[in-house]
Amino acid sequence: MIILASQSVARRAMLEAAGVAFEAMPAHVDEDQVMAALVAEAASPARIADALAELKALKISRNRPGCLVLGADSVVATSDGALLAKPETRPRAEAQLRQLAGTTHKLVSAAVVALDGQPIWRAGGTARLTMRPLSDAFIADYLDREGEAVLGCVGCYRIEGLGAQLFTRIDGDQFVIRGLPLLALLGWLRDRGELMA
Repeated sequence: MIILASQSVARRAMLEAAGVAFEAMPAHVDEDQVMAALVAEAASPARIADALAELKALKISRNRPGCLVLGADSVVATSDGALLAKPETRPRAEAQLRQLAGTTHKLVSAAVVALDGQPIWRAGGTARLTMRPLSDAFIADYLDREGEAVLGCVGCYRIEGLGAQLFTRIDGDQFVIRGLPLLALLGWLRDRGELMA
């Protein structure tokens, strides 16, 4: 069994569907503060996602000796290089969707596993997503139908559901887009003997 240092519904659903036994335990880290510091250092989106994933894994791992703790995070980078966080409010979600509409952006996801307060494995992946032009009426209807759940999603979409309607093209691993380089994680867990080979 592993500990998932996350509140993400999507990450929990991916692990459950893949048959990975886990316990979810949110890390409660100040992602905005860490992201701001890394942006000030001109860190890449991949570095930011990795650092946030590591921070979550280490926070829980220090208090759970002997347990594998998985931290994960995702970052959206717009075509002009801006980084987007989870919108958390409807007005911010509307603004993000308007910003992304009609453009191609990158979504970077990273995962880090820690054991006894030390990172022992990491992986990441990048996807490119092209969002179609969106009318204000569509954005309002989309947010009405998606509700509160989408406000906690980086990029303001869930491609496994209604969010698929936002795009004209997606290049990349669906698991990375949903927030976790799952295939790499499963391979590593098999190599360790945590999953049947």
